[in-house]
Amino acid sequence: MGKRGIATLLDLHHEVIDQDDGYWVKIEAWEVPISDALPHGVRYSLTLHNPKGTRILGYDNAHSVKLRSGYSGRKQSYDHKHRSVNDAGIKYEFKSAHQLLGDFFVDVDKALKMDREI
Repeated sequence: MGKRGIATLLDLHHEVIDQDDGYWVKIEAWEVPISDALPHGVRYSLTLHNPKGTRILGYDNAHSVKLRSGYSGRKQSYDHKHRSVNDAGIKYEFKSAHQLLGDFFVDVDKALKMDREI
């Protein structure tokens, strides 16, 4: 994985990016030790929120699976994306930090279009 791509992602840590009409993106990314669950050495969470503050799209990596009644003991130990409020997540193939950011913002555009049409 390119060091420049990782540096770009890490530089965006704590950024909140306005998407107009009350929608916003939040980016969190920090270095962690390389492990089987985090082979790229970065923990990240890229999220899109609606005007009520509800996450409507998210890309992240290893965490416990959230259920309606709390968190399960089961871990998602791979990169994944949440395509809606209630989506537990589907696998996302992390290729590079630049690809991650590009894929996320393509999905942001799609999610904004769909959510604004409702």
